[in-house]
Amino acid sequence: MRTIKTTTGAEIALDGDLLAIMETLYHEVTAKRELERSFEDIIREIQHLITQMSDEERRSYLTESLFLNTVKYENDRLEAYMRKLEKQEKE
Repeated sequence: MRTIKTTTGAEIALDGDLLAIMETLYHEVTAKRELERSFEDIIREIQHLITQMSDEERRSYLTESLFLNTVKYENDRLEAYMRKLEKQEKE
């Protein structure tokens, strides 16, 4: 299985698991810096990772990312709607 590396040298297996990449990003950029990181730090690390991927790998991870973000968006909308209904019931 092919791997890529973060700027700190942590290896990430490219097995289609977007959450594994996100967990590594969190550990290597956020946790190691004790939450002292910026938007630019995360973007630089993401760009570093995607430059190591083939077009097909980038397409696969983008697809998974859009899917997960769509589900998150739908869940957030549903949660807001449910809060609105609960508020109306209390009134």
